[in-house]
Amino acid sequence: MKWNWGKSIVVVMAAFMCFILYFVYLMTTTESFSHDLVTEDYYAKEMLYQNEIDAETNTNNLKEKFVSKRTDNGWLLVFPKELELSKIKGKVFLYRPSNETLDFNLELNLTSSHLLIPDNKMLDGRWNITIDFMYEGTPYLYKEQITY
Repeated sequence: MKWNWGKSIVVVMAAFMCFILYFVYLMTTTESFSHDLVTEDYYAKEMLYQNEIDAETNTNNLKEKFVSKRTDNGWLLVFPKELELSKIKGKVFLYRPSNETLDFNLELNLTSSHLLIPDNKMLDGRWNITIDFMYEGTPYLYKEQITY
């Protein structure tokens, strides 16, 4: 039996296909590779998306904008001065795309227009901050992606 270029090409292609199939099998069966959706109840949240758009529009229509910056003590959020602090009811949600266990909520109990998220709660990396609150019966929503 002669060995020629045609047989060599077929063997190399078959070996490559086996190699690719092995990695597909490995990626689909290994527990350490999570293939979940980014958030739970994705489809239910999608149905409420228009409410989010309206709340973000309300936030964008404020005269002053939110100020967000890193400080030595953590991440500082400054609320617009036109909002009366005692009428703000809501929460701040910090979402870490790379690790679901680092996500956390903070209730809004403001005594000043500054809200400091402590340094010990945040690891370096990307975070999504969502401030969802009601002010005099009107919903407001502020979203920002930060790198801490």
